Amino acid sequence: MTVLVTGGTGFVAGWTIAALLERGYDVRTTTRGRRPAVHGRYEVVQADLTSDAGWAEAMKDVRYVLHVASPMSGSADLVGPARDGTLRVLRFAVEAGVERVVMTSSCAAATPPEGSTGSFDETVWTDPSGVGIDEYRRSKLLAEQAAWEFMRDKDTSLVTVLPGAVFGPVQSRDNWGSVRVIERIMGGMPGVPRVGLNIVDVRDVADLHLRAMTAPDAAGERFIAVSEFMWMADVARSLDAPSRELPNFVVRAAALVAKDMRPLVPMLGRSYSYSHAKASSMLGWAPRPARDTVVECAASLR
Repeated sequence: MTVLVTGGTGFVAGWTIAALLERGYDVRTTTRGRRPAVHGRYEVVQADLTSDAGWAEAMKDVRYVLHVASPMSGSADLVGPARDGTLRVLRFAVEAGVERVVMTSSCAAATPPEGSTGSFDETVWTDPSGVGIDEYRRSKLLAEQAAWEFMRDKDTSLVTVLPGAVFGPVQSRDNWGSVRVIERIMGGMPGVPRVGLNIVDVRDVADLHLRAMTAPDAAGERFIAVSEFMWMADVARSLDAPSRELPNFVVRAAALVAKDMRPLVPMLGRSYSYSHAKASSMLGWAPRPARDTVVECAASLR
């Protein structure tokens, strides 16, 4: 049985591929830069989210698709590639008769309104015109909405997985994604912003994708993939790193000149969390404690 994983060089995709191979699946993955290759039950093919080329061949004899690939957050245009790339994958999957597609969305597509507190679940949808909704959040929202609209009357079933801040052991230094947050904290930042993170382990995200892939009742459902909420200061303390919180005005001032700081500004002081009750009750998903994830992530970086 062959499973196609898009974006095979990514952080989440790498662990997803490893989990599939460990559980006996044949895996095909798409990449942009690597040459086609076959290594036992693992096959690499070339296909890009921005082009139709290669996708029909990539879907050949595939039973499940795990659409993990996503445009990088530093790209100039995020919305177009995220939405159009998702629709391209879904269209070819439907044409190939794929049984189910599990799409990696994000908690960014389930952002509660400004000023919200408490715990939220899969019923929340981000307001694209809301305060502090940046292009990354908008791209994840519009891509997921487009996916559900496109798949409404198709025989292929769709499931979406919405991870929070994905940390955990790194397999290589090619694509760390959100792990760079841990790297910076370990590097001895003079202080950390008052930003809260809804943390999940990359291995648990991979596990949830596999559970959602085969569970009959998962069809047509969204699943939050979050373990626990931690302030960045608590993350730093877990790593024995400087944990002094920077005043919000300092972070806002720094964001005027440092582009990578700007996405943090809307998150300052936000303390809402997410519930993984649905994934646990329907799929038996049990994420590991967030502190363990942070510590193991740091250990792998060392």
